[in-house]
Order: sequence, then C-alpha cells, then structure tokens
Amino acid sequence: MTPWTLVEAARDPDGTRLELLRRGSHFSIRVNGKLLMNSRVHDSEEALAEMALGSLGAREAARVLVAGLGFGYTLAAALARLGAEASVTVAEIAPAVIQWNRELLGELNGRALEDPRVVVATGDVCELIRAQQDAFDAVLLDVDNGPRAVERKSNAWLYSPPGLEAIRGALRPGGVLAIWSAGPEVSFSERLRAVHFSVVLHRVQSHGARTQERHFIWLATKG
Repeated sequence: MTPWTLVEAARDPDGTRLELLRRGSHFSIRVNGKLLMNSRVHDSEEALAEMALGSLGAREAARVLVAGLGFGYTLAAALARLGAEASVTVAEIAPAVIQWNRELLGELNGRALEDPRVVVATGDVCELIRAQQDAFDAVLLDVDNGPRAVERKSNAWLYSPPGLEAIRGALRPGGVLAIWSAGPEVSFSERLRAVHFSVVLHRVQSHGARTQERHFIWLATKG
C-alpha cells in the first residue's frame, strides 16, 4: 500500500501540532500525531448539512453557522442547499486548516471558501456562540468525534448544559442544531431535551454503501 506523505505541518497558537498528509488523491489531517479526519470518508459530514437544512425548511435568507471546516464537505453540502440570499459563517480555530483549504484542498469541496455567501471566522467557536443571540437559523457542529471525544478541552463546554443553552440562545425560533458524532452517546439526547430542544438521533452511513461503519447525527430543534 502506498504510504502517507507529509505535505505540510503547522502549530496552532496553543501549541497543537497539525499535519496534512496525502496518499494518492486522498488527504488526512493528524492532530498531535492522532488521525483526526480522512478525505475518503465524508458521506456523514455531508449528511449533517443536508439533514439539518432539510429539516429547517425554506428560509430564503437563512443564516448558518458551520463549526469546524475540516475538508469543507459540510460547508459545500450546506451551500448546495441554500439560496443566493443565505449566509454561512465558518468557525475554524486552526489557521492552517483554513490556509490548506484555500491553497491545497479546494478541489475536494468545489472551492467552497470562495463562495460569496461564506464568511470565515478564525477562532474558538465557543467564544463566537457566547457573543450571539437569535443570530442563526442552523448551527452545524462538527468539531469533535462526539460529546465525550473532544479534540480540545475547551470544546467540552459546547456539550455541557451551559454550552447547549448558549447555542439555543444563538438560534432563531425554530432553528436547528445538528451535531456529528462517531458514536451514539444516547444519554446526550436527554441533555439536549433538558435545555428545551426537540431531539431526534439519526444513524447514518459513514461512506455510502461501501462500508458497515456508522456515524450519528443529532437534530435538535429550538421550539
């Protein structure tokens, strides 16, 4: 098998080491030596946007927050479902990930960052959410492997009762919070309901019909 080749490496201001690797037409990103994502497996990331915006219904000037850029698949899927008057804020804490999407990974997502509807917010999505009130019609959260498998300690706040209440406050009435997870974490549904979301947990294929692996998506609606 062809080995992975290091393309670029970078460090975040907090010292986190990021590595972009390539094997043939596929890319992967490692964080502190641990595999974070692979460009070959992305169906569930696209489903995150499709299911959230599908449940949202028709809102011509929808405002959407995509938390976590990754390889841009969730962003591209959201843009494909939104009209010309919509706007999408992408919150990404790692400047290197934004740079790689602009310079090296654009072919994977149709150069989604060049879409005029997109605004990139470099920084901690927790701080962005704390500063918003009734701002978004949908929040798409894909910054970790799940409510317990957080990549950065600060992200644990997002899945805590105070964090979920802040996200609910940042949503407009009828808005949707969609959360991607590698595992089901069934008890997390009750945490969402405790802060007055209506909740459905979906089990989706990670990579079409070509694998038995499943990922999970919560759709939580602000009533």
